[in-house]
Amino acid sequence: MFHAGLSLGGGYARPPRMIDLPTLSIALPLAAICFLAFSIETALGFGATLISVALGSFVLDLEHLLPALAPMNLALSIYLTTRYRAQIDRTFLFTRLVPLMGLGLPIGMFVFASADPSLLKRLFGAFLVAVSTLELIRMQRLGVQKPLSRPAEVGMLLLGGMIHGAFMTGGPMAVYVTGRVLTDKGRYRATLSALWAILNTIVLASFALTGRLTPSTGGLVTTLVPSIALGMIAGEVLFRRVSERVFRATVFMMLLASGGLLLLRG
Repeated sequence: MFHAGLSLGGGYARPPRMIDLPTLSIALPLAAICFLAFSIETALGFGATLISVALGSFVLDLEHLLPALAPMNLALSIYLTTRYRAQIDRTFLFTRLVPLMGLGLPIGMFVFASADPSLLKRLFGAFLVAVSTLELIRMQRLGVQKPLSRPAEVGMLLLGGMIHGAFMTGGPMAVYVTGRVLTDKGRYRATLSALWAILNTIVLASFALTGRLTPSTGGLVTTLVPSIALGMIAGEVLFRRVSERVFRATVFMMLLASGGLLLLRG
């Protein structure tokens, strides 16, 4: 999957490298996927890990992909949180989003560590189909939306925390709740970015403590940094120029198709 140290003449082995770089068959498609995914999150405030996992899981196993995505997504979240910190709705973030998603996070981490990878892919595919369909329906009924009841909000955020712990992609649940509370797209993006910065710090720390950050992880991150940097630049342009409604609809239709493929292939 990743390049190992090459043998030198005379039978001596080259000393182990600090990082193991991925092969081109892995690096090139993942670079394209990450450019797309990080452009979308920079523009919308969510979607980088969701899209990277949905499409990247066809290229690389989740157990290798998620540890590499964690530091990259954290870097993006910190960038957006720092740059747009004045627009963060701190009351909504710290009294409603963080406590409930934080409660669900360790449950999801446990599930991912103990479940069968093929089953996880199918569950993730089902999750994508469900939330994408829900979001597309919600967009069609945008004019008649009512605030969620408190029990519904609590349930969705707890579930979002569990999914984020398992796949780092609990975004749609938080997006669904936040979209009914914050109507300004700047506040919406900044608040979600701050949420991801907090949750992904916890996830990344858990990866480090459980030994899931390896030389292969470092190689993959190093390879993908240029495409992610370009994606962030493109996302800033898209945020100013593209209709959020059209952009979101396109994203969720793509995720719906990806979820269907994951369900079929596992």
